[in-house]
Amino acid sequence: MPKFIVTLSLPPHFSEDFIELIPSHRAHVSQLLDESVLENYAISADYRHGWLTINGETEAEARAVLEQLPLYPYFWQIEMHELFVFDSNTFRFPRISLN
Repeated sequence: MPKFIVTLSLPPHFSEDFIELIPSHRAHVSQLLDESVLENYAISADYRHGWLTINGETEAEARAVLEQLPLYPYFWQIEMHELFVFDSNTFRFPRISLN
């Protein structure tokens, strides 16, 4: 299945409305991770940037997943790119310890 990397910016200041949506946003992200719709979800330490890897057959399908996130209206400068290569420790065999 194709994968899409999303890079986004978040507002410099969070409104009360934004903060109130965080718990439902995190719950939705957790559900998508459990369902393997999302491969990765990361927010920078300064809360200004985010990265998601979305599994989807088309860019439109991946964008629809993104648009369902509760904080989507607050995302700035969204960029989405289909990946050709996606490698991660998650997809590798565990290292064998001989002790």
